[in-house]
Amino acid sequence: MLVLSRKKEEVIRIGDEITIKVISIKGGGVRLGIDAPIDVSIVRSELLPNNGNCEGSSAEPPSVGSPVATSP
Repeated sequence: MLVLSRKKEEVIRIGDEITIKVISIKGGGVRLGIDAPIDVSIVRSELLPNNGNCEGSSAEPPSVGSPVATSP
């Protein structure tokens, strides 16, 4: 696992098509903005079966219109 420290407005790139930006930091929480191609599934681990364990999960990725990632 790669562990990075980032400050507000700093960005992490994954490959050529995925960007993660630190939007804000408040108390113990961090808001992230994720820019990725439409065919890349982004799911919070607590929504996956097996208590968020991604290994061996047979969960279907959510459809494009499903409310997996929401903004306030």
